[in-house]
Amino acid sequence: MLTVVPWIVTRLMAKLTLSAFSLLALTACVTAPVQEMSDARQAIHSAEASGAVQRSPDALLAAQRLLREAQERLEAGAYGEARRYALDARDAAIRAREQATRNAVLRPAP
Repeated sequence: MLTVVPWIVTRLMAKLTLSAFSLLALTACVTAPVQEMSDARQAIHSAEASGAVQRSPDALLAAQRLLREAQERLEAGAYGEARRYALDARDAAIRAREQATRNAVLRPAP
């Protein structure tokens, strides 16, 4: 009878550990994407500063649109979706900045 008890305790501890890790993972997904939103805003400002308004307006507008979508999702409490939109906005803004920089090299301002 004593040999069964350690096996049960070990199995119970394994389940509790797995549950704790699962809870931590879910908590990380449910928190507001504050850093991602900040990163997206900073990337858009950087793109604007690099001349994306004139040199890559479509790419910049796409980034701004994605950031608005992220903000709407954030306000609705859909943090996972807000995080994805914010990351997409950041990536789009980086592309807009890179495109503006390339266009500046190819066609310098008069």
